[in-house]
Amino acid sequence: MLPVDGAPIECGAILVGADGRIVAVGPDAIVPHPAGVVSEDFPRAVLLPGLVNTHTHLELTGFEGRIVEPDFAAWIRRLRQLKAERSQDDFLAAARRGLADCWAAGITTIADTGDSGAVIQALAEAGGSGVVYHEVFGPHPDDRDTNFTAFQARVAELSCYAGGRVRLGVSPHAPYTVSGPLYRATAAWATEMGFPIAVHLAESLAETALLATGDGPFGDAWRLRGIPAPDPLGNTPVEWLERHGVLGPETLCIHVVQLEPGDVPRLARTGVAIAHCPLSNRAHGHGAAPLAALLAAGLRVGVGTDSVASVGALDLLAEARVARALASLSADATLEFCTLGGARALGLDSEIGSLHPGKWGDCVVIEPAAGIGAGASPVEQVLASAPGDVIATYIAGKAVVQRR
Repeated sequence: MLPVDGAPIECGAILVGADGRIVAVGPDAIVPHPAGVVSEDFPRAVLLPGLVNTHTHLELTGFEGRIVEPDFAAWIRRLRQLKAERSQDDFLAAARRGLADCWAAGITTIADTGDSGAVIQALAEAGGSGVVYHEVFGPHPDDRDTNFTAFQARVAELSCYAGGRVRLGVSPHAPYTVSGPLYRATAAWATEMGFPIAVHLAESLAETALLATGDGPFGDAWRLRGIPAPDPLGNTPVEWLERHGVLGPETLCIHVVQLEPGDVPRLARTGVAIAHCPLSNRAHGHGAAPLAALLAAGLRVGVGTDSVASVGALDLLAEARVARALASLSADATLEFCTLGGARALGLDSEIGSLHPGKWGDCVVIEPAAGIGAGASPVEQVLASAPGDVIATYIAGKAVVQRR
């Protein structure tokens, strides 16, 4: 057993109470075995906390391999076209399948962004765990009031699904889809209402060019649509969002690849968290985020898969392996990155991320395939594994995946 916040335990055991929280953790010989409690035994496997995925778009499930545009701005346009072809029932079916895929890969908590509202419904109905950030779009400043009013109404409708282990947040999508006035209004309202915020930030060179000079692929697209350039110009994406009051301890910044030297200390000063999605960054040709610098600055960083439209599969450990190479992380630090580190990024580390009494009984059982990590430590075996090696996943002590 790998508790993450303690040393590995040979022949470890965990007792989960009727309320779904952990009662005891330790060697099997000393953990209580109450009469009448269901007991599961996994003699050739590794037990660890459920994985925490800090960035998903589960409503896009089913779009694997559907977009082959190498240019990011064109890729975004094609994604919008595909979304426009889906009904609300289609989005809900996609969200349900995406959630099941997460659980099958050992992911027990998600931080999802989307604008269909399907994911928070699927998560609530299934008794899942996560933060769902509802997106708002609107690049033209003159449309701020119309977009913001409609957004507030939709968030109010979705609030019926929030509660328990499902939290509702807001997401002014990205600097290339949201005007400065809409950013400011959304951020102020989120602070007033206590909503966490998620924003795609500093993801591409096209985004950087738009905010610096008003040029590049996004700038060209804005001019064709009669949208004025961002005001003011001459900022990095991080500087621009800080100007508009978006950055703070309740803000999750997604990607943050294209950073200037002053951006890392600015992010650290504002107290934001980071969702690091290395395979998506690579797939779109954005480059690699300065992960080592972000960690050295003390930022809370978790790993995210992004959508299957970008990466093809929700494999958080594959993301962690890439992150490990980028920042020269140890095996233990890499495992923490996608468990307790992700929990910290979402402000949930008192509830999940490690196997500790009082936390939720979220855990995953991995039985590495023959030959994978042979002779390596249990942590290395886990890091070398794939979703198919997950043989059981539990949320609050309830089995949601069983493969044996």
